[in-house]
Amino acid sequence: MSDTALPMRNGGQILVQQLRNQGVDRVFMVAGESYLPCIDALNEHKGHIDPVVCRQESGAAYMAEAHGKLTGTPGVCFVTRGPGAANAAVGVHTAWQDSTPMILFIGQVGQDMIEREAFQEVDYRRMFGQQTKWVAQIDQTERIPEFIARAFAVATNGRPGPVVLALPEDTLWGRAQTADLPAVRPVDIAVGPDDLQAMKTLLDGAKRPFLLLGGSRWTAQSMRHIEAFAERFELPVGTAWRRLECFDQAHPCAAGHVGWDMTPELQARIADADLLLAVGTRMGEATSLGYTLMQSPRPQQKLIHVYPDPEELGRVYQAELGIVATVNGFAQAVATLNPDHASSRADDVARMHQALQDSRKPLPFPGPLSLDEVAVATSGTLDDDACLTTGAGNYVLFPHRYREFRGPGTNLAATVGTMGYGLPAAIAAKLHRPDRTVVCFAGDGCFQMTMQELGVAMQYRLGIVILVFNNSMWGTIRAHQERDFPGREIALGFENPDYVTLVSAYGGFGEVVTHTDAFQPALDRALDFAAQQNLPALLELRYDPDGIAPGATLSSIRQQALDQ
Repeated sequence: MSDTALPMRNGGQILVQQLRNQGVDRVFMVAGESYLPCIDALNEHKGHIDPVVCRQESGAAYMAEAHGKLTGTPGVCFVTRGPGAANAAVGVHTAWQDSTPMILFIGQVGQDMIEREAFQEVDYRRMFGQQTKWVAQIDQTERIPEFIARAFAVATNGRPGPVVLALPEDTLWGRAQTADLPAVRPVDIAVGPDDLQAMKTLLDGAKRPFLLLGGSRWTAQSMRHIEAFAERFELPVGTAWRRLECFDQAHPCAAGHVGWDMTPELQARIADADLLLAVGTRMGEATSLGYTLMQSPRPQQKLIHVYPDPEELGRVYQAELGIVATVNGFAQAVATLNPDHASSRADDVARMHQALQDSRKPLPFPGPLSLDEVAVATSGTLDDDACLTTGAGNYVLFPHRYREFRGPGTNLAATVGTMGYGLPAAIAAKLHRPDRTVVCFAGDGCFQMTMQELGVAMQYRLGIVILVFNNSMWGTIRAHQERDFPGREIALGFENPDYVTLVSAYGGFGEVVTHTDAFQPALDRALDFAAQQNLPALLELRYDPDGIAPGATLSSIRQQALDQ
């Protein structure tokens, strides 16, 4: 099409059309006058792109990040300049450390005001430079399609991650005749035949190999390939920190969750491995127990490290064999690979899976309401396809210990440990799959960071269930405080609102639970209300604050510190 035949459009119209071309069907946003042409252009795409009106930019960014986790395609978020960008930064940081495809659009002052410290002016290249894959500013209206296509390519290829694009007002209000660009298709990097043979030789020669899975953009088909691969090669399989959805935890090869608060049996087994095959995971601080379980820079186990970004291979860990491949490219490569190892490893696989099952038996918990029993009951009530979301805090250890996550979309958790994530993630999950049961585990402090997003659940009629763990303190920090400064607790307690009244104000259902035997019927009522009324239901769990983690109490942590 010649330039003269192209329609004349403003920058907002051009940009939103590119999003539709890229397959975007939902954007999360907090409105701002700095990108008003984009908001107006959404009128032209009703029924194709749904704008989700969020209550605060951190909630919007969390929702976009969770959408990226769920779909493997970039979650899209729009915020206004300055304060809006600052509030959204937590979601960008989450997407960066969680390797989640995401694109954040930020309004910007006009180019005639740049470098004058105009109203809410920020240099976003400097602000976001070290926590994104790419930060840019679109200074020419006619180049919008080019920038959008590149943003989608950067966010999804190699190690997935966030992209930030600043939108000066004159770019959005400007008009141009420019051609649209087609959808970007991410590249799945396959394993070369030489690397595949080298990996097979190492696996066949190992006596105690272990498979560790993590990362993002897994598909159900790839997981099935990995399951069959683990069965054929007789490999126990662990999932990296807060990546429990990467492998079916009910599968006979499943060995459990690798990282902080892992079971002693699993920790000992990985330490004793003579070969570690790590696929899709960076093996960060949490998974590696502070870079000690797999020692840096040279692990005590022979390491095969499979990762989509060559810059990550060798950055922290020197591997015996480094393979540049996406998780789906790797899964496809091993789909027909067959072993030649001499002796059976079936007993080892069965032993580790039995240890995982044994770890799901509830541990003792102080007081009348057991969080162990709560997590077991929730897991037993939910169907296999249910999505469970969490924020950050020690309460997360309970669902991650007792729930059998069964595959893609069943677990949304921030590996970076950002608080306030659980509720926005639950909203994103329910918007993406309205038919799916979604339950959010949230600490009382964690929940209050984004609880205003209950308004989104009310507005869009989302029947999610929220379990608020009320111990009236910053519990995780209190555990650290007792460990390092025993008996000197200060500045960590707070008074909570009436959560039942709060959720009622949003049209939802609320109930307080103080005893274990009251939890199951309360959960049933909450699930029924959410399903029938399409509105949020909240259970406030009031429990003994001495219970801080599965099998651990604050008083025991304090005593151990005093005895040292």
